[in-house]
Amino acid sequence: MNNTEEKLCVGIASHLTTMTTVIFVHGTGIREREYKDTFEIIEQKIHAQRPDIKVAPCLWGALGAKFNDNRASVPLEDATLALSQPEEDADIVLWGQLYRDPLYELRLLSLKPKPIKSENAFGKKPRDILQSRVASLTPTSQLEAKLQEAGIAEVFEQAREAVIRSEPYKRALLTVSESDLSEYYAPIARAVVAQAMFISEQQEKFPPILTDAQLRDKVVELLTLALTETELGLGGWLLKPFVELAQYGGTNYVRGNRLELTDKISPMPGDILLYQTRGEKIRAFIQEQIEEAEPPVVLLAHSLGGIACVDLLVQQQLSQVELLVTVGSQAPFLYEINALYSLEYGQLLPEHFPEWLNIYDLRDFLSYVGNRIFPDRVQDVRVDSRQPFPRSHGAYWTNAKTWEAIISRLP
Repeated sequence: MNNTEEKLCVGIASHLTTMTTVIFVHGTGIREREYKDTFEIIEQKIHAQRPDIKVAPCLWGALGAKFNDNRASVPLEDATLALSQPEEDADIVLWGQLYRDPLYELRLLSLKPKPIKSENAFGKKPRDILQSRVASLTPTSQLEAKLQEAGIAEVFEQAREAVIRSEPYKRALLTVSESDLSEYYAPIARAVVAQAMFISEQQEKFPPILTDAQLRDKVVELLTLALTETELGLGGWLLKPFVELAQYGGTNYVRGNRLELTDKISPMPGDILLYQTRGEKIRAFIQEQIEEAEPPVVLLAHSLGGIACVDLLVQQQLSQVELLVTVGSQAPFLYEINALYSLEYGQLLPEHFPEWLNIYDLRDFLSYVGNRIFPDRVQDVRVDSRQPFPRSHGAYWTNAKTWEAIISRLP
């Protein structure tokens, strides 16, 4: 074998043994606990279709914003943070309310007029039938499996008991009549599921469970069917008033101690401000992970992580990076308002910049499109989580369309 043939064989062997590396770069406000769970989801999704790919971490959160003087800058007083609710279709608005108040629908049902006393004085009252079914429910094997898949099986009983003991539930029972009994099962099912989600998040499980709206709705459907054999849904009486109250009549405020509130929300805006002023350490950390990875490299970057990766790839020619995937990111927006660190508005992406796939969701108000800003250099793919904002911003990883777009483009 001559030298040319030997080099060719070595090159072919090297190509066959090369393993693509996907590096997950997280977004703002993420620290080790949250990152670990999200990373596991991403790794599972990729390996389900491409087990040959290595998924590598890039946890830059340790370099993110933190209090350096034990919160000395925070006033010790109560504070109120107002949240706005964008106009949406009834289902999205409904879950937006339930995420904040799992008993919201039951409060609305309790506003119904109480039924006229039944003529059958010895018959079982509708509210007793309803209470008996809710209290004695034994999940079917299919429901139990979905509860496990959704991550709420461990807190399901606790959530059901919390709903049953609540005043809105007890008041809602007083409004049940024989003719509208079927209207109550689905709202109760949603209340239990929303309460289970609330309990899980109070226990600081990350990422937020049930970001997959289809899985959430399947759990509600099976729970509803377990409560009654008939096909049930949200009653006509409830739907229209609910939409009006949810959009215009609610007081969507989060109230709490200023220190606790600051601890909860400060990492997100803090990371953004820190990156915009001193982002070089974060970019250097990402570059280190790229240089340590086996090429070809794919950067999978969420939110602020996408901004950092765009800045890095503009500034540095990293030939081992073949594909950049930004998910729910703001890089195109920052470029358009001339706030992107690495590139002034009007400048073109450099020739060495890799292929760029940008995934966005119209319900995610922190996601933007890039093709109209960088023509022929960005491919935008739209997905729909059917989740209200801000939950939509973290719902990409359980969305099948996200993975359809990504997997088909992996080297």
